[in-house]
Amino acid sequence: MCFISLQEHLSYFHFVGRIMGMAVFHGHYIDGGFTLPFYKQLLGKPITLDDMESVDPDLHNSLKNSCLYLDDSAPQSYHLNFTTVVSKIIQHELKPNGKSIPVTQDTKKEYVRLYVNWRFLRGIEAQFLALQKGFNEVIPQHLLKAFDEKELELIVCGLGKIDINDWKSNTRLKHCTPDSNIVKWFWKAVESFDEERRARLLQFVTGSSRVPLQATNAFPINGVFQISGFPLTNLNFSFSVFLVEKNRISFGLD
Repeated sequence: MCFISLQEHLSYFHFVGRIMGMAVFHGHYIDGGFTLPFYKQLLGKPITLDDMESVDPDLHNSLKNSCLYLDDSAPQSYHLNFTTVVSKIIQHELKPNGKSIPVTQDTKKEYVRLYVNWRFLRGIEAQFLALQKGFNEVIPQHLLKAFDEKELELIVCGLGKIDINDWKSNTRLKHCTPDSNIVKWFWKAVESFDEERRARLLQFVTGSSRVPLQATNAFPINGVFQISGFPLTNLNFSFSVFLVEKNRISFGLD
């Protein structure tokens, strides 16, 4: 049986970070990708509750709409403290002495921030920091300040090839059919886009500009669109479609 020390284990992530940095430095793309919150963390930007929506929409909605009563009319105490459950017998303190600190109106935003950061880095903080260190050894952090996470994803992964037929076959329509005008106009617009415009649409809808390795049926939202005329909405994303003419659609992607 072969055992790998923790330091040797982390050296692999450090190596991956350097490979990513070298790919960016030499203008090569990596086939595959990560979530947008990963790129945001790679840029050294803080993670927020909104970043959770593209990764775990159920948890995002739970935190935003029910658990924390984000309106000011809520009770002063939420019967929570600064801990979270790791297993049936293990609790993790989100801050020192967290089990003794209640969550109140004044501290709820801090609780959300600490909890979301914990969820994104749970069990992988050391590995991520090793990868980030390797990446920054090739691409210094100050050179990345001009980019946001979406731009960094394009720099690392490129545009990729989007199969529209695959996209169509994994799209579910509600309150309309494939023969409905709104659906025809939508796909006509998508087909008229160049690869960059399609990637931007894909990124806006799914949070990533690239199709998952398992194709579009593995999208975080499972390729589900709800088209109900005007506007075009869906449980996990929302954007307006402006019908300029009968056969012309302009998307608010800019």
